[in-house]
Amino acid sequence: VIPLDNNPAENAIRPFVVGRKNWLFSHTPSGAQASAAIYSLIETAKVNGLSPYEYLQFVFETLPTLGDEDDPDVLLPWQWKDTLPA
Repeated sequence: VIPLDNNPAENAIRPFVVGRKNWLFSHTPSGAQASAAIYSLIETAKVNGLSPYEYLQFVFETLPTLGDEDDPDVLLPWQWKDTLPA
């Protein structure tokens, strides 16, 4: 069955349109890149069924404790549940 509208597709891209509008007001290119990186993490967490707030809280608490030999890939959203402390 083919849907008669494209609302799911439009709803999926709406956050990017809002983000693009907000990035116009970044004062520097590096500020815009930082905003885009955080926004990308939030949307990726959502896609992976995670709470963005809890995920980012975990990342910001864990990131400073990682050593040079630790793999930062364990903080990626699709691996987050495997990295939670017991």
